[in-house]
Amino acid sequence: MEILRYERETADELIKRSQADINEILNIVQDILSDVKENKDEAVKRYTAKFDRCELDDLQVSDEEIKNAYDNLDTDLIDALKRASQNIEKFHKAQIPEEWSMEVAKGITAGQIIRPINSVGCYIPGGRAAYPSSILMEVIPAKIAGVERIICCTPPGADGRILDAILVAADLAGADEIYKCGGAQAIAAMAFGTESIQKVEKIVGPGNVFVTGAKKLVYGDVDIEFPAGPSEVLILADKTAIPEYLAHDFLSQAEHDPEASCFLVTDDEKIAEESNDLIERFTKEAVRKEIIQESLEKHGHIILCKDMEEAIEFTNTYAPEHLIISTEDDNAILDKIKNAGSIFLGKYSPVAAGDYGSGTNHVLPTSGGAKMYSGLSTESFIKKPTVQTITKEGIEELSKTVIPIAEYEGFYAHANSVKVRLDKNE
Repeated sequence: MEILRYERETADELIKRSQADINEILNIVQDILSDVKENKDEAVKRYTAKFDRCELDDLQVSDEEIKNAYDNLDTDLIDALKRASQNIEKFHKAQIPEEWSMEVAKGITAGQIIRPINSVGCYIPGGRAAYPSSILMEVIPAKIAGVERIICCTPPGADGRILDAILVAADLAGADEIYKCGGAQAIAAMAFGTESIQKVEKIVGPGNVFVTGAKKLVYGDVDIEFPAGPSEVLILADKTAIPEYLAHDFLSQAEHDPEASCFLVTDDEKIAEESNDLIERFTKEAVRKEIIQESLEKHGHIILCKDMEEAIEFTNTYAPEHLIISTEDDNAILDKIKNAGSIFLGKYSPVAAGDYGSGTNHVLPTSGGAKMYSGLSTESFIKKPTVQTITKEGIEELSKTVIPIAEYEGFYAHANSVKVRLDKNE
């Protein structure tokens, strides 16, 4: 890769994402959504046959298929999924907010209570890789939040089966139902309901451009967490970083997808050059070499900045999904970071740790979304209704505020609803 010297004037060009223009495929997606809304299971099965080359009789995974998955899967992998589940559960339990109440003024008590969403649909992508880890990340926080019904949708293989690891992960996480369907048709089924799949209130999980487009279009019929594009990492490094670690972190992101974005941003020319050489060498030896090469050719960048302040400025402008900080004083750098989905501090904190086992969630905002959104969490699955109790004394005092404002706005019934309580002697 060419090492680019950072110039503020060209920053806009550098931070352009690899995300495909969703607008180009929205008409296609809308047709699929409308078809599923009208024709339900028949349409879902038709699109599954077309896109996944799979003819299905039943969309729902049976209990027998889940049992067989445990029998077929390597016990070491099952144990690893269990350990990951424990860490994810421990971390996400700490995210449960507390209910609270306070006296706003004399006779006026207001507070906030916590209630779970009733039903959630978790989308698990297929395609170039299997993602049992994503099921854990989506289902476990929903379960902790108290969601009553959690379903999973994921594309089947041509043989009509879901991979054993996917089924085991869904079962370990506590999913109530698992369905063999993917793409925009799965999003439509969860949003509108079919004969087999009862509609949900919120849909979460990453996917390709058709899934992302479908989620954007059904938003309003259901809630979504945030639109998510191709995965991305930005590594912020100074002269103390270890180039070998940086190179492997670069490749671990690039192997996701040809559209994955990888940035190394540093103020040290030697680190930039050594890392670049190692990235080239390790790519030749990589198992997923073709995917990595395409990703790096299209969206791989090494940016050399004049100092760390400039590097931090670029990082905050880019707002990466994953941010690795490998510097002499990581915590001092962290204090200056405003925008990032998930942050990995220090030489021994690769993104892979968060992807699989440290407990933090790997469903994260991409394409600059970290400027506006946080990653998936337990709070993604709860509502926070407010509660207030007002005494006679409280409404008398509050009337001095409510009545003038309501009457100024022309809402006299609002004002009267307060006045009538002032006139009553009870």
